[in-house]
Amino acid sequence: MRILIATDAAREGINLQRHCFDLFHFDLPWNPSRLDQRNGRIDRKLQPAEEVFCRYFIFRQRAEDRVLEVLMNKVKRIREELGSAAKVLENRLSTKITREGMRYDSLEQLELGIRDLSVDAKQKTIDDELGEARSRQVDLRNEVEILRNRLEFSRRRIGLTPVKLRQALSMSLKLAGAARIKEVASNDKSLPRYSFPALDLASRPDWTATLDTLRAHKRRGETFGEWRRRTPIREITFEDPGILGENAVQLHLEHRVVKRLLGRFTSQGMIHFDLSKACLTAASDAIPRVVLLGRLAIYGPSAARLHEEIVPITARWIDPNVRQGRLKPYGEWGEQATLNSLQQALSEAGHYRIPDLVQRRLEASAKIDIESLRLYLERRAKDLAHDAKSRLSKRANEEKRSMINLLQSQRKRIAAAVREYDDLPMLDFNDGERRQRESDHRTWRRRLLEIEQELDNEPRRIIETYTVHATRVDPIGLVYLWPRTG
Repeated sequence: MRILIATDAAREGINLQRHCFDLFHFDLPWNPSRLDQRNGRIDRKLQPAEEVFCRYFIFRQRAEDRVLEVLMNKVKRIREELGSAAKVLENRLSTKITREGMRYDSLEQLELGIRDLSVDAKQKTIDDELGEARSRQVDLRNEVEILRNRLEFSRRRIGLTPVKLRQALSMSLKLAGAARIKEVASNDKSLPRYSFPALDLASRPDWTATLDTLRAHKRRGETFGEWRRRTPIREITFEDPGILGENAVQLHLEHRVVKRLLGRFTSQGMIHFDLSKACLTAASDAIPRVVLLGRLAIYGPSAARLHEEIVPITARWIDPNVRQGRLKPYGEWGEQATLNSLQQALSEAGHYRIPDLVQRRLEASAKIDIESLRLYLERRAKDLAHDAKSRLSKRANEEKRSMINLLQSQRKRIAAAVREYDDLPMLDFNDGERRQRESDHRTWRRRLLEIEQELDNEPRRIIETYTVHATRVDPIGLVYLWPRTG
């Protein structure tokens, strides 16, 4: 579609920045904010074009357009001085035009009045507008600060980077019998792109709908077969491209492909029969280290998973033949150094070969090492479970209070509507309006009774939802970090 024709109904509620950067006003509203709303359909964030054009027509031979031109020039000046169409001045203009109308015998006076209004009211308008703008900016700054803190907390909590996500998806593809994700040459060095091994999965019917999310949009009237033959699987990226486009698909945690590939890990943990329980990799460290990974899972009613986390226990590896007693876990500093070394080693996996002799020694030691560290795993998991239960209880109480406040607020509003209905005399309503009012009144009354029951049942249900019924700790993996030097 190259041309979209719309009435004024399209001035809000739809976003066209992905497809359009040219807008023509066949007619113009006298309210400047409506004009801003129209232009805002394409002049928005994620608009891929560097410049957008919003055009309108001025007919010199038509007297009304002289007023229109003055109005547009005034709006332009307001935008240059205040950054947007000033609300105070906009209201005065709308009132003036509505009151005086567009009479031919007074167009010149109206034109001069608009010019004078923009001059005389300028300072007061700026003061009023800046006062509102400052208040909005303070609110926006506070909101942005809250969002920044939440984003930083989420990043620390999840620890997800584009590299880690790509590695996890590649491993899941390998376990599914498909090739890994490979980087492709691109002129845009700031945004790496990758090819997705769709051909390895295309023969599986259960993957068809998932792979369709990597194609360009389907055209209206096009069959699915025609669409799939016409549109190849697009390249993927793991970083925000900054614009809406058709060239590459950003994979993130909520994308269907990602959820499908990570599902085997989140639903089955690390205990599936085709997942390796032990891993050996080379590290730049000079000390051989071992990491026992456990999974702490807390379950609620009907085996609902309330909490889950990976629990690491790290230690310096000592040969069982010379070791005295159990392996001793590292303290906080040594554990962090080991986990950092593990992250680096996993990102470089496959670049260094471990001698067969070392592999056989560690394989023979694996069972002993698990038993040696398992006691420490259970102790730490017990402490973490206690903290997690406290957080779950706190969350349950917060949701309980939020639900009570919501229901009480709803009850207050409905009760006010019922009182207004009871106090309002029956006006000259027609039969349909009267029946609708009576139906609303019955619904309000019924809802008030339901709210009373919900105030008793919902808080109890929320608390029961977060009640812990079982806690489970399982060793899920053993990792050896062997020095590259031998």
